[in-house]
Amino acid sequence: GSEKEIQAAAVQLFGPDAKPQCILLTHGHLDHMGSALALATAWGVPVVAHPLEIPFLTAQALYPPSDPTVGGSLAFMSRFFPTQLPNLKDVVEALPLGDEHPPYLVQWRWLHVPGHAPGQIALFREADHTLLAGDAFATTDHESVPAVLLGLPKISVAGPPFNYDWDQCCTSVQTLAALEPRHIGCGHGPVMTGLQALVDLQQLANDYPRPLHGRYLPEPARTDASGVEYLPPPVEDKLPKQAAAVGLGLLLAGAGWLLVGGRRKKRKKGKHQHTEHSA
Repeated sequence: GSEKEIQAAAVQLFGPDAKPQCILLTHGHLDHMGSALALATAWGVPVVAHPLEIPFLTAQALYPPSDPTVGGSLAFMSRFFPTQLPNLKDVVEALPLGDEHPPYLVQWRWLHVPGHAPGQIALFREADHTLLAGDAFATTDHESVPAVLLGLPKISVAGPPFNYDWDQCCTSVQTLAALEPRHIGCGHGPVMTGLQALVDLQQLANDYPRPLHGRYLPEPARTDASGVEYLPPPVEDKLPKQAAAVGLGLLLAGAGWLLVGGRRKKRKKGKHQHTEHSA
């Protein structure tokens, strides 16, 4: 968890006695809520999330499984990510759906942007056109490990192996692009500002790329207020078989090398003994 770093930043920005009135989550994926329980407990404040995220934050349901078959570096690594089953039931509250303003944030409004997570929300401040987009999209190339590590700016698709409904992802990006944000912050990547960021976001909305294949293409997962309602059947993940074939090939090559090496040693030893007898 990063709760200590977050608390230290809060002290530095707002003073030693400052604390939030609530912790508002864009969605409940582990990299977005990992410190929420510890911070809520330390500060004595609730965690607020869209009602469709509540089952996944209270150990009632698991998110749709990641899809490593969409391809790319993040998809490859997703095979090794742990399954999450957090339980924030003692601190989590549902975001009121009847009010477009999040609790305590009257200058902001929230927008439902599903596809990456069922109850994902984005936050928009009209006064200066500031957008906090969660994982509706990313401001770095999620398929480039160097770009992610270095924080190189680029408007791109966020978290492809975790997108369970690609049509919803596209619609969510179009919704956010229509706001014409001038300052953009996402869950992954640096803050981007200026005309070029808006142009790039509009381009992503107009030509949203989809993988050529994957479990949630063409049929998405379906979710409801209790969690996952339907999952399309998994597609074959060829990597384990390919890795096994490579491993077997290396094993056979190694065994062959040892066998040949052993025969060569026997021949050399036999020649040496023959020479001694001749002498």
